[in-house]
Amino acid sequence: MTDLFEDEDEIGAKKRALSNRQVLAFIARFWKRRPLLFGLGVGLTLVAVGFDLALPYASGHLVDTVATKPRGDAGAWSALAMFVGVYFAFAVVRNIAHRFWIPLAARNMEEMTNESFAKVQAFSSDWHADSFAGATVRKLTRAMWGYDSVTDAVTIWLGPGVIVLVGLSIAMLIRQPLAGGISLVVVIAYLSVNLWVTERYVRPSNLRSNAFDSQIGGALADAVTSNPTVKSFGAEQREAQRLAEVTAAWREAVMVTWNRFTDVWLGQNLLLVVLQAGLTGAMVWGWTQGTATPGDVAFAITAFMLMSGYLRNLGENIRMLQKGLDDTEDVAAWTRLEPQIADAPGAPDFKPGPGAIAFQNVTFRYKAAGAPLYDHFSLKIAPGERVALVGPTGSGKSTFVKLIQRLHDLQDGAIFIDGQDVSQVTQTSLRRAIAVVPQDPALFHRSLYENIAYAKPGATREEVEAAAKKARAHDFILKLPQGYDTLVGERGVKLSGGERQRVAIARAFLADAPILVLDEATSSLDVETEGLVQAAAEALMEGRTTIVIAHRLSTVRGADRILVFQKGRVVEEGRHDQLKAKGGVYARLNAISEGVV
Repeated sequence: MTDLFEDEDEIGAKKRALSNRQVLAFIARFWKRRPLLFGLGVGLTLVAVGFDLALPYASGHLVDTVATKPRGDAGAWSALAMFVGVYFAFAVVRNIAHRFWIPLAARNMEEMTNESFAKVQAFSSDWHADSFAGATVRKLTRAMWGYDSVTDAVTIWLGPGVIVLVGLSIAMLIRQPLAGGISLVVVIAYLSVNLWVTERYVRPSNLRSNAFDSQIGGALADAVTSNPTVKSFGAEQREAQRLAEVTAAWREAVMVTWNRFTDVWLGQNLLLVVLQAGLTGAMVWGWTQGTATPGDVAFAITAFMLMSGYLRNLGENIRMLQKGLDDTEDVAAWTRLEPQIADAPGAPDFKPGPGAIAFQNVTFRYKAAGAPLYDHFSLKIAPGERVALVGPTGSGKSTFVKLIQRLHDLQDGAIFIDGQDVSQVTQTSLRRAIAVVPQDPALFHRSLYENIAYAKPGATREEVEAAAKKARAHDFILKLPQGYDTLVGERGVKLSGGERQRVAIARAFLADAPILVLDEATSSLDVETEGLVQAAAEALMEGRTTIVIAHRLSTVRGADRILVFQKGRVVEEGRHDQLKAKGGVYARLNAISEGVV
């Protein structure tokens, strides 16, 4: 079942699972960003711990005062005031400490999410193709709360807890060596067993249940974003069953995890019983021997109450710590993953020119392919030339465009645009110089204005409307209830195919890039609209290097040059009439297109 939903990134994460120390080091980097907030939080927490350590002393002093002083002695009230005052001071200082932890956590969680998202955005197209979008989103949000769990566990509970436990054990060792010895042994055993068992016994099952949790996100996103397809095949029940299989696998995995946490919890409580019996028993024995006062017994009882509370919290927070580390592990691993396509060190921005394109001995192979698609491929496109790429599916047409955008890196050779090696300039600046109108444009679930203006951040309303008019989109937009402020739905689902296509064309008008790529850009338009948009596209192509990927050959007859691709090679090139008269591959494709064959 897992193979149906498990993407390559998920499998890779399991193989490269980071150690707890590596994930904790990743989180600690965020603590170091705000040393003042972190230092004040730690400092005040330690002050609160000091008051907590003083509570058994205050308790013992109160009992000794009551037991030894005559009735009505004012010293009893002073001892009571000290006992209450110590606890009050602890509560106040602890609360103030939280005032520093809150902004530290909020800001660091914000930055972790933003930076992790930026990292994911920078990953290659191959990485995104291999990863479920829903699973990636799940990992990002899970890591944010994982940070919160780890920070709370380490700085608010585990660190102070260890100080209190060790401090009280030493204090009892001084008062009653037997009680102190028992206390130290139990505390050390408790911490050691918890840490070891949680990492070795609980963590593997927790990572597995996390993987299934990510798969739930992936399966949900896959079905929800494809809901029109689901409905068109009446497959709602089938998709529900498919999700049920994933959630059933998650249920089995998470039950193992929770049962293991429960096993650990049982062991913790058994150790607490040993601590309770040891401490109070040792103190009562000391009292019978005359070596312990009633105040010592009260000290032990108060210390046990404190220690048992901290130990329970420690057990709970060790589990919380482990879960938080596991929840953050994927994002921490991403930070160690080098970008599959990286800018060269010190790469300058691409400087747009007239749009000359040159492939020089290019060799390129997709990672899943055995043989190269392009093998020492060379080609030149002149500035302002209109070139059409035709050929069967898989012949290399779309790859040509992806390579000039540097969505993939070459195995050999180089690609130059206006004399600049595309691998030596920044990817962002390069892609801004290439406007692409895809065959199936995907829009953001934002307003039409935002979708068109995406091509030019900061574009004015007038510029957006002018681009929409050129793309013949303005009129249908004005007919919508909220005009340019209309939300288009996820991937533009509220618009028809032709409307989405015209919005994408409006983007290209607004981008005003020197290189234009039309990937069967009018395929979703009706005949009348196609004619209008073709006329507008003619104006857009004027003075620009234009690459048209075409399956309908009727759209490329006006191209300056037609390149016929076959298995990564250009087997024919020329104008429409020349190639048709030649009687070769293009002529055969044209005959099929016209219904002659």
